[in-house]
Amino acid sequence: MPSQQRAIETRQRLLDAALARIVRQGYEATSVAEVCDEAGLSKGAFYHHFSSKQALFVALLERWLEGIRRQRDAIDAETQAVPEALRRMAVLLRQVFSDAQGQLPLVLDFWSQARRDPAVWERTVSPLREFRVYFSDLLARGAAQGSLRPIDPEAGAQVLVSLAVGLVLQALLDPSGADWGAQAEGAVLALVRILERAPRGANTP
Repeated sequence: MPSQQRAIETRQRLLDAALARIVRQGYEATSVAEVCDEAGLSKGAFYHHFSSKQALFVALLERWLEGIRRQRDAIDAETQAVPEALRRMAVLLRQVFSDAQGQLPLVLDFWSQARRDPAVWERTVSPLREFRVYFSDLLARGAAQGSLRPIDPEAGAQVLVSLAVGLVLQALLDPSGADWGAQAEGAVLALVRILERAPRGANTP
């Protein structure tokens, strides 16, 4: 096996092992030695890829976000009409909740560490800012193409991001209270119905 491919696989094993351990026992209670035991790797292998447990923790967040970004970018590339893009993102949000089932407590660890560690805070806050900018641009584009009602795009983006964060918090506090993925999809679709402008010539209620 080429050394580059081996290095990629070793890094992934460490990330998968860290995720499994942290989900089971929390970030604070998880040591580098336990992550190495879980992965079946040495501490030397660990420190070849990560400078610290904190760096590994941040890499977990970035791996998760990168997967979401790839799917978001695919939707952008394949969809011209903004309402349809938002509907597809509602389905994506449901999938994100489904994929994160059992792992949502990790979000609390990120938030908790962000309060105490500036580096984790920056990595935790920057995606929220990124998605606010993204949705603001998307809503502005929808208004410009006439497919969405004209609203303050920054306020609309704040609503969308706050909705997602609020649903994550509810899912953490009351995991069996609802199908939170379905709730997330339904909430975004409801907003799209409010924002979408009927095509010209269509009958309006």
